[in-house]
Amino acid sequence: MFLRDPPARDVGLGAAEAHDLADRIAQGGPPYHQGEQLPPVPAALGARSRLEPLAERPSAAGQRLLGTAPGLGSGATPRARSASVLVSDRGDILYTSGRTGKYLEPAVGKANWNIFAMAREGLRFDLSSAFTTALRQDRPVMVRGLKVGTNGGTQTVDLTVQRLETPRELRGTVIIVFADVRPLLEAASGKLPRLMARHGPRLAELEKELQQAREEVQTVREEMQTSQEELKSTNEELQSSNEELTTSKEEMQSLNEELQTVNHELQAKVDELSRSNNDMKNLLNSTDIATLFLDGDLRLRRFTTPTARIIKLIPGDAGRPVTDLVTELDYPALSDDARDVLRTLVFHETTVPARDGRWFTVRIMPYRTLENVIDGLVITFTDATAPKRLEAALREQASEMRLMADSLPALIFSCRPDGGRDYLSRQWIEYTGIPASEQLGFG
Repeated sequence: MFLRDPPARDVGLGAAEAHDLADRIAQGGPPYHQGEQLPPVPAALGARSRLEPLAERPSAAGQRLLGTAPGLGSGATPRARSASVLVSDRGDILYTSGRTGKYLEPAVGKANWNIFAMAREGLRFDLSSAFTTALRQDRPVMVRGLKVGTNGGTQTVDLTVQRLETPRELRGTVIIVFADVRPLLEAASGKLPRLMARHGPRLAELEKELQQAREEVQTVREEMQTSQEELKSTNEELQSSNEELTTSKEEMQSLNEELQTVNHELQAKVDELSRSNNDMKNLLNSTDIATLFLDGDLRLRRFTTPTARIIKLIPGDAGRPVTDLVTELDYPALSDDARDVLRTLVFHETTVPARDGRWFTVRIMPYRTLENVIDGLVITFTDATAPKRLEAALREQASEMRLMADSLPALIFSCRPDGGRDYLSRQWIEYTGIPASEQLGFG
């Protein structure tokens, strides 16, 4: 494989023009003359560096570069001793002049025209440091005596880097000039053997340590670049997570508002249900009717206040079977009648006495929900003491009336409002000679 200077990078210039530009820069003069236009920059270069061909007369001369660089302008001609490269502020090569092959070589892999990727061994670290310094300063940055590996050997090179401000079309770009110099040991050839004998091993050791230090710094720099890329990736992930959290927060806020609305609606329903419960309780208590509510297993669900006068109940009795309740009624068949109503769904009514002489009408009915589902029983206890006493009084009065009618010497019978006979005196039966069973009613 043969390597040579890439004249194709001198885009838009002939060979003589390219060397002439390098001569001007190396000799410390402006890169162009008054009244002279720079060669047109190709479209690819203009798109990359945002430079356009000079269409008008330049307003000022380029800054002097390398005016004090050793080895340039004396001895060998600048064309043979120096090379220059014009790069962007990121190090991308825009223009080359002179023989740059001794200092730059293509990087392995995908084509990369970045000067840091193409710098030869021994040049990359100092070039990067000088480049960074030149971007912050308005004066040239010079690095002397660099050992650059070239075709199996080394070459001593002086490096000069400066950021350009004029002309306006080149503002922000950086020019880099390489100058070959004679090693100091060659200049002092007479003292070389003695110096090498005395300091040769130490110099070799120092050069080795310096090379190791440069390699370590390069490794650290690569690791820092990798870490920076990882941090950027992590930062992007955190930003994405933050956006997701923001979206989740907005969704939670929306959900919270909906829950608050539902909560208000539920609270309104609870308040309405509480009022309905209070109304029902007051209605049941105002009727003064003792009422028991049982579930499907005949366990106490609730009761009204008058029920406590018949059955010994307290609020803690909720859930107890009805068979375990102590009652004043003489009604041992209460649980059997309740099960019959649950089975047949036909209400049952009876009048039973209490141990204290009172009478109660017990009515057992199925408990139906709004969905027409049987969900237990409702048992009411109505005080029937007064009707029972009136019935007993009427029965006693009727017995007395029969005794009085039988004792009178007269024919007596009585009829109901519908005309049917309901009473015949003994004298009437004897008089008619017809049995009483045949005459009662409509006989």
